[in-house]
Amino acid sequence: MGNNFFGEEKAVILGLGELRVGMCPMGTIGLGSCIALILHDQRRSLGGLAHIMLPESRGNADRPGKFADTATNTLIEEMERLGSTKFAIVAAVVGGASMFEFSANSLNIGERNTTAVRDVLREQGIRIAHEETGGRVGRSVYYWPEGKGRIIVKRADGTCTEL
Repeated sequence: MGNNFFGEEKAVILGLGELRVGMCPMGTIGLGSCIALILHDQRRSLGGLAHIMLPESRGNADRPGKFADTATNTLIEEMERLGSTKFAIVAAVVGGASMFEFSANSLNIGERNTTAVRDVLREQGIRIAHEETGGRVGRSVYYWPEGKGRIIVKRADGTCTEL
């Protein structure tokens, strides 16, 4: 069985600022201050994942997956296009670690990313079913949209959790 006992070798791996909607397994590796946002529709076994790097797009639309506001809204739109409705979607938010020591006035991008994602989800009326954010440890996330939507979080310290 080796290290792939979760089946993540079959997952589509998203890089920085990428997003995807579909029914196939997907994941993202090496989240530090970035956020993995997962939207899941259990009725349709459909989901979306975004690897969000920054809190707000400020009108920059070339890579919607890169920013909390555009990534969240794009995932919702693409899922609705495939038949989901907002009230059927729940969210999981993972990442947003503080990877460096911060001075009192420096920007904690992980915390700002987490807050921005929470705000957009609240505005859209989407409930956060799972959240694992903050701390000082990097994470990788794997997500299977079938059924209840299995999510595995692997932490850089070697611990692993199923949400």
